[in-house]
Amino acid sequence: MPMPFSVIAEAFEKLERVTARTQMLLYLVELFKKTPAEVVDKVIYILQGKLWPDWKGLPELGVGEKLLIKAASIALHTSEHYLERLAKKVGDIGKAIEIVKSEQLKKTGGRAPGLLAFMSKPGPTGESTLTVERVYETLAKIAMAQGEGSRDIKLKLLAGLLAEASPKEAKYIARFVEGRLRLGVGDATIMEALAVVYAGSAAMRSIIERAYNLRADLGTIAKIVAIQGVEALKNIKPEVGMPIRPMLAERLSDPSEILKKLGGKALIEYKYDGERAQIHKKGDKIWIFSRRLENITHMYPDVVKMALESIKAEEAIIEGEIVAIDPETGELRPFQVLMRRRRKHDVHVAMEEIPVAVYLFDTVYVNGEDLTLKPLLYRREKLASIINENDTWQLAKGTIVSDVEALEKFFLQAIEDGAEGIMAKAIHDKSIYQAGARGWLWIKYKRDYKSEMADTVDLVVIGAFYGKGRRGGKFGTLLMAAYDPESDTFKSVCKVGSGFTDEDLEKLPEMLAPYIRDTKPPRVDSTMKPDAWVEPVLVAEIIGAELTLSPVHTCCYGWAKSGAGISIRFPRFIRWRPDKSPEDATTTKELYEMYLRQLKRLEEES
Repeated sequence: MPMPFSVIAEAFEKLERVTARTQMLLYLVELFKKTPAEVVDKVIYILQGKLWPDWKGLPELGVGEKLLIKAASIALHTSEHYLERLAKKVGDIGKAIEIVKSEQLKKTGGRAPGLLAFMSKPGPTGESTLTVERVYETLAKIAMAQGEGSRDIKLKLLAGLLAEASPKEAKYIARFVEGRLRLGVGDATIMEALAVVYAGSAAMRSIIERAYNLRADLGTIAKIVAIQGVEALKNIKPEVGMPIRPMLAERLSDPSEILKKLGGKALIEYKYDGERAQIHKKGDKIWIFSRRLENITHMYPDVVKMALESIKAEEAIIEGEIVAIDPETGELRPFQVLMRRRRKHDVHVAMEEIPVAVYLFDTVYVNGEDLTLKPLLYRREKLASIINENDTWQLAKGTIVSDVEALEKFFLQAIEDGAEGIMAKAIHDKSIYQAGARGWLWIKYKRDYKSEMADTVDLVVIGAFYGKGRRGGKFGTLLMAAYDPESDTFKSVCKVGSGFTDEDLEKLPEMLAPYIRDTKPPRVDSTMKPDAWVEPVLVAEIIGAELTLSPVHTCCYGWAKSGAGISIRFPRFIRWRPDKSPEDATTTKELYEMYLRQLKRLEEES
């Protein structure tokens, strides 16, 4: 049986009001139990606020606010001016459409007004016959409409959809189109709900998560488990053209502790200050995916050329760092220089102005062989065997060490050569590639450790405060949070108001606007109330004087001392991290371990 879109609209309404993750999980379980296996992928995508995974590189909807309002005015036979005024009054165009449509249905007995009445099929109480399939397919047609005449096609399709929808359905269709769903549902919570419904227990989430880590398409993974069962997921392997969620590293500032964690012996490599890239090759086809799994192939035609010329395998998935280099000296340039390529409209001009080199450090798949469960040295040898090296395409500089002196010497050389620091990696028999996970198989040791707090941290914006004096009337301070993967929530750490340039502060309102919420987002855990809540999306790099105990912040609350969490003293903004998703941010566990190491250092110094 087709799935009524009203089921999704009702679920969205519940999720929008929820304040606890446990309740969110129950609503998702309820939704998936009502979802036919054949459309569970579409339901997942809609929940994520997208039509397909970002990495597919397919068109976005391409419907701006003005076109949405015009479509709604046609569907409702109402003036655009009236809808605009109402949207400003109630907060968004989706709510405005719901109000107008509800009022009209009361007057017309369930029929849509105007010339498009024939397009609407709601009953006397405003129910519609829209299905999930119909809504998804129509939205996909809107997205795929490109070129001359596409605006009229988008307008007609969207107006028809809004005309046929019930008031509640129309509200969420409009919010989806506008990119304003903001339900606060994370992938981890979705996977847990899928495990409950299709695998019988939340404990089975790990199997779903591993499959998702190897094939970063939660809709596809959900459809496999719904139709074939959880056993089918155990045989999932990487697939060329479909990104793998990257393995992540822990961080330490003590070389002896690094070696101890890695079993006394490790491969250490330069940690380049560039853009991490996952490069896929199949025949003469190349894909390049960012750390956040965005398809960035079009940004790097030079890297595509390098890959085609230098990867000898017919099929391969390899990882490396794309680094900006000085065209005259060949010296490494900082990350900020590379990011200027993103702002250039003509990629070929950018390519000439900011040339790059690629430093490769891993491979997870070669000619049908899944390497994710193979130890690092095996993967490294395989990588070396399938590439031809040259000045701009080579293995990351590395060596194997077993003593602190050698590690420190290599670290200092890495800094001298323009790297951020080093990556220390386990080389024992269990040094597998942990896709999508952070663990002690890889450890970062950066130059930031040599000053102030032992390390910079990556935190997520969850709120904003208005400033005083020169910043009066504008946002001047941000409430920052760490990610807790166990609860899939963001726990407050500190307020940061220093380190911002005037330009940074001018851009804040525009950056925050799409994510401002009237109420606390369901995945946010904070007892401190900001002037404005912010959906946890934006990641920033932060440094501070030290980690300290705090009675007001929820990060690691009660872990080190009853009634206290962990905060950062004198935090300072360093830079935005658009290459990181909120789930890539520093975790609560990492902050706690950093705090314990700080205590140990202080004890030793005293």
